[in-house]
Amino acid sequence: MSSVSTEAVTPEVKPQEEKITGYQWLALLVLILGTFLAILDNSLMNVAIPKLMAVFGSTSTQIEWVVTGYMLASAVVVPMGGFLSDRFGYKTTFLTTVVAFVIGSILCGIAWSDTSLIIFRIIQGLGGGFIMPVGMAMLYQIMPRSKIQVAMGIWGIAAMAAPAMGPTLSGYLVDNFSWRYLFYINVPIGIIAVTLGFIFLKETPKRAGIKFDFVGSILCMIVFSTLLLALTDGQSDGWTSLYIVSLFFISISSFILLIWVELGKDNPIMDFRLFKNPIFALSLAASSFVMISMQGGVYMMPIFMQNVTGLTPMQTGLVMMPQSIAMAFMMPVAGKLVSKYGVVPLGIIGLAIIGCTTLELHVLSQQTPTHWISGLLVIRGIGIGLCMMPLTSAGMNTLPNHMIGRASSVSNVIRNVMASLGIALLTSNMNNEATQFGARFNESISTNSPAYTDLQTNVVHRYLELGTDASSATGGVVGVLYGLVQKEALTRAIADTLMLSAIPAFIAIILVFFMRQKKKQQAAAQESADSDAQHHVMIEM
Repeated sequence: MSSVSTEAVTPEVKPQEEKITGYQWLALLVLILGTFLAILDNSLMNVAIPKLMAVFGSTSTQIEWVVTGYMLASAVVVPMGGFLSDRFGYKTTFLTTVVAFVIGSILCGIAWSDTSLIIFRIIQGLGGGFIMPVGMAMLYQIMPRSKIQVAMGIWGIAAMAAPAMGPTLSGYLVDNFSWRYLFYINVPIGIIAVTLGFIFLKETPKRAGIKFDFVGSILCMIVFSTLLLALTDGQSDGWTSLYIVSLFFISISSFILLIWVELGKDNPIMDFRLFKNPIFALSLAASSFVMISMQGGVYMMPIFMQNVTGLTPMQTGLVMMPQSIAMAFMMPVAGKLVSKYGVVPLGIIGLAIIGCTTLELHVLSQQTPTHWISGLLVIRGIGIGLCMMPLTSAGMNTLPNHMIGRASSVSNVIRNVMASLGIALLTSNMNNEATQFGARFNESISTNSPAYTDLQTNVVHRYLELGTDASSATGGVVGVLYGLVQKEALTRAIADTLMLSAIPAFIAIILVFFMRQKKKQQAAAQESADSDAQHHVMIEM
């Protein structure tokens, strides 16, 4: 009798799950706008730091808190996204966080000092930190599981388009208008997103009985704020300094306590039981390694182009833009392909492209043409677009709907930490190697060599042409030589660091192979997730 009733229900649910309705497309548009808003704001900031230093008369250490404050505020609230969405509904949570982000943007735009700007950026980060994890989780609540890969690919366009536009747009706004427009530009986009969301989004089911995990929440704040602060300040303060070592100690100790506390709760803020799912664990590990590898091109290449080749921030953005466009183009394509061929083939091909192209960047020199760099980055962008979303969604697809919110929060905060770890490690390696190369080059310079004599003659002659006296012209040779040595040392250091950043991509390939071995378990978990989705559909019907 029960089997007959199941067969009677299934045909009614199945067609609804095999197509994306008009409402779902509109909901996807709202989520894309929200995601684009949060990521664009971050990509605008890095280019504007020198301008903000000049406007407020701040040191680099002080003004870096404009970025660091936002990052820390975002990190500590991410784990709460799952609880708030389950308790108050995904629509309410998403729109509230976008409104908070817009209010924070307005406050940042009217800031009158570096201190006020930092405080307002923290307020902005408290809203912005929720947008991406809640948006990703809501996508799973809205879209049919059979179409989730395609939807994730389209949603991922926002994640790639924003970094593509950010540096160029930031340079344009700062050069032609005012730094305040870096924040005011968020307001119309946010208003459109909130208006469309209020009209088109439907509220998801709420879980009124769950209690907020105060202890877990406080421990999460301590763990991630101290860890990210240590990774951010480690390079400037020294990795072995008492301050940095203390931060790491507090973070690690709090993390151990957090695991012990959370494993004993029914509704933890950080659900570590998710890692019992092997596909979710492997998926998160692989995508985290991709985040580290990505920083090689995303973070190192602008340093090379601005400090070595002398490009302006806006020119650097134009060179980097084709890579982001290639990523954005490949996102929906990868969504289609993964539905046909699976995660493993796309993951291996994409990761191999990332690893090989990042490895190829180690041949960089001061004479490397920008069109070669841009072309190689485009190929690299294709690899990132091909594997990033499939790897991210592979583990999420094996979970039932009621666990998606918590899983999205866990995966986002871990990937953010891994990205920060990647930047810290790569920057540290770059600076150490630049120092070593600089010392080695200085030792090898001989003032009696013909090359030095030729350089001295050319530099002195050039200075004299510019009207400098003979004594100053002769003294200027040392400065020119020092600049050339430092530039070459930085070039070699960046090239070696890029080669190092290729390693995580190759490690991720190994993890993807393990996902292949777990194919039967994945299919069983997918079947369980599908039945859970059908259960939710039948309840709503």
